[in-house]
Amino acid sequence: MRLLITPALLCLLAVLTASPLCAQTTFGPSGEEGEPFRRQQWRVPSPDTSIAAHALLFRPVGAGPFRLAVIAHASTQNGLRRAQMPRPEYRALTAYLVAHGFAVLVPERLGHGATGGHYVEDQGGCDEADYARSARATADEIRLALDYLRKQEFIRKDAATVIGHSAGGWGALALASAEPKAVSVIIAFAPGRGGHANDEPNRICAPHTLLAAAAEFGKTARIPVTWLVAANDSYFAPAFSQRLAEAFGGGGDKLDFRILPAVGSEGHWMIETEAGVKAATGELARTLNQGRPVAAKKPWDNR
Repeated sequence: MRLLITPALLCLLAVLTASPLCAQTTFGPSGEEGEPFRRQQWRVPSPDTSIAAHALLFRPVGAGPFRLAVIAHASTQNGLRRAQMPRPEYRALTAYLVAHGFAVLVPERLGHGATGGHYVEDQGGCDEADYARSARATADEIRLALDYLRKQEFIRKDAATVIGHSAGGWGALALASAEPKAVSVIIAFAPGRGGHANDEPNRICAPHTLLAAAAEFGKTARIPVTWLVAANDSYFAPAFSQRLAEAFGGGGDKLDFRILPAVGSEGHWMIETEAGVKAATGELARTLNQGRPVAAKKPWDNR
């Protein structure tokens, strides 16, 4: 019996036999706008060209163009915790930024939650941690998401802000050597890696390596950085964060280091809470409104 091959059958065969290598990764919005703040799911580029990173986009009312703020989330070396990580939203911080006219993108990086894929930010074991490499990997992911959103009609091409939290803040420091016309300022909340080593408060893996990497990033930094840490942060305590900031700043005028009041039971997570955003409001307003930190006589002087 001869098989009658119809156009419909040909289409079906093409779909069934198509090589996965031919599949294209789709970027852009992947759902309708909703509440709050026109919340919308997006897909943005990642270092793995076969994987689109999941992201959430929030916008003010209107057509824009809006200034862009990209929030880079925290991370963990624990693979199970990364896989189970809820989609980051930073709701209180997002609400503050949208109220001040920003479109806010919160991308979920490779190896985390719904995005999945290979964890490219792996710093390695505690004794041989490569903090410089992991920071650059994070910075690359931030840059890909940032560059993609800057191409959208409702986004301004200049004056973007990058806000990083913990490992996201550490990656933002590595991004500080980028083009200042594209990114006007970086705000880093408790930036670092290796904190809570073995889940022990105030213990950091290879702190000397972290300090050396911060000094390396600071040498080429061109974008002003506001560095914020809560008084009760047990991942990167204010005393160590100050040393880290000194290594990065090197006495220059592109860094403003501030210690914020204690928030909750663990200040490291302050920026994920309404109380934490409220405590940081003054520094956020000063930095965002002026476009760059106000340099003190010393970048780590809080007087």
